[in-house]
Amino acid sequence: MPADPAPDQLAELDAFLLELNRASAEVILPLFRAAHGLVDKGGAKGFDPVTEADKGGEAAIRKLIAERYPDHGVIGEEWGEDRPDAEWVWVLDPVDGTRAFISGLPLWTTLIGLRFQGRPVLGSIGQPYLGEVFVGHAGGARRIGREGTSPLRVRECPNLTDAIIATTDPEGCFDGAELGAWRQVRAAARLARLGCDAYAYAMVAAGTMDLVVEAGLKSWDIDCAIPLIAGAGGLVTDWRGAPLGNDGGQVAIAGDRRCLEEALVALKRSAK
Repeated sequence: MPADPAPDQLAELDAFLLELNRASAEVILPLFRAAHGLVDKGGAKGFDPVTEADKGGEAAIRKLIAERYPDHGVIGEEWGEDRPDAEWVWVLDPVDGTRAFISGLPLWTTLIGLRFQGRPVLGSIGQPYLGEVFVGHAGGARRIGREGTSPLRVRECPNLTDAIIATTDPEGCFDGAELGAWRQVRAAARLARLGCDAYAYAMVAAGTMDLVVEAGLKSWDIDCAIPLIAGAGGLVTDWRGAPLGNDGGQVAIAGDRRCLEEALVALKRSAK
């Protein structure tokens, strides 16, 4: 099994992670609800927006990493890979939820994950407009807000019928079989919310939501959530209930394993 990072290393990089969030926020926030330079990179595949906030936020993060830790690798949505096989690799999505960003909705987030020897060990979900960063690793998870810092802990939810669940866009993100599985899970759950992107992951860690189901994710969409959710006492799996690899794909994020197991009855039928 891969070794765990030394506690002093992890503490140092945890502090640096907050610096990265501040650096990206300085670039991104002035463009929110302002002229953001929208470009559609989807072409014939459909609308796929990118803005100067996406590009500039990632560039700011990469600049700091290169200055402080030049031997670290980086994988980012906007600027590609640099030494992806390094011992330490940062995985970045500067504006997850660009559709929310261009709509003026404060549900977009900055996602920063860190791998050690190929395994996610540290992650953050930041929402600078709301002034909060959710940070987690094996030692625990916390929310840092304008009013201070508080621990994060998932809540108990043994039954799917009591669960608050989420996905981003069932019609746009799921294929036919996946959509059918989502509808079965949705029919059983108490309440479903749509369009929250990775902010819903943070709410599972905070104990206000119970389950997030997604498909077609990339590594930069989910790496940050694996240590964050684990640190809060939850779990991240694929649709078969197996540990998630480094390539994203079909993902389930849950606070309570019992609730997840009920959802997996439907999800496994469409697992890839």
